[in-house]
Amino acid sequence: MLRDMSTTRDSEPLADFADLVLNVGRLIRAHTPADSEIVALTETERQVMRLIDLHPGCAPSDIAARGRLQRTNVSAALRSLEAKGMIRRATSGRQVTVTPTRLAATNLRRLRAAWAAELAQTLDADGETLLQCTQLLRALEQRLIEPAD
Repeated sequence: MLRDMSTTRDSEPLADFADLVLNVGRLIRAHTPADSEIVALTETERQVMRLIDLHPGCAPSDIAARGRLQRTNVSAALRSLEAKGMIRRATSGRQVTVTPTRLAATNLRRLRAAWAAELAQTLDADGETLLQCTQLLRALEQRLIEPAD
């Protein structure tokens, strides 16, 4: 939901914040060392896996709604992720649910370790500042993945 900003100056800090978040995420991915044991994922597959990790047992339609993704793109990503051994689909009647596999959990642990190592070398922040930033970004993520009405 967009809020009406009374002046352009009021919106500049938010635009700067969004720009930095997008660029920092791209740079972290670019600086992640290549590891033959990490399963490579496309951007859409990463988004889908993030939602499955946050909401195991969710339906493909929930993934599309929460990620603001086209259902056809989610279906293609799920087929690819299933072929890579990253997810399992279960069907009960007409309901399909998606859960991450052990391989997905291992892959995420390896990625998180690589990200932490990279940021430890790059970032000079105390624990409290890092915690506050993490809480702010987590709250923002939660607000943004709420299904659209």
